[in-house]
Amino acid sequence: MAKQLILNATECILQLTGFHRIAALKHEISMDYAMIQSVHIGTFDSPFWMLKMPGTAIPGFSIYEGSFWHAKEWYFLSYESRGEHVIIELHGHDKYTYVIFDIENSEHVVAQLKQRLR
Repeated sequence: MAKQLILNATECILQLTGFHRIAALKHEISMDYAMIQSVHIGTFDSPFWMLKMPGTAIPGFSIYEGSFWHAKEWYFLSYESRGEHVIIELHGHDKYTYVIFDIENSEHVVAQLKQRLR
């Protein structure tokens, strides 16, 4: 599996492997549950003027992997198609305001994460 969301006692970790890890130049993002403001499934189309720092963007194929800067906020993007993605909004993270990714069984993943947030 190329991406996995690991739910620990106090934090969740988005782990990347394979192509995603290489393209994002990062292998994981850790997020304390206390930092998560919201989590939902929604659409997100990266504006072409987002600065990749560092990361990989192939807009014609809707491939975005890595760290991006837009409107004075950091985004971590990891997806390779348009459509619905898991969108996590953070407050107080050392870098990111949003972590947006696609993952298998996204509805189940979001439901499990929401249970941990209660």
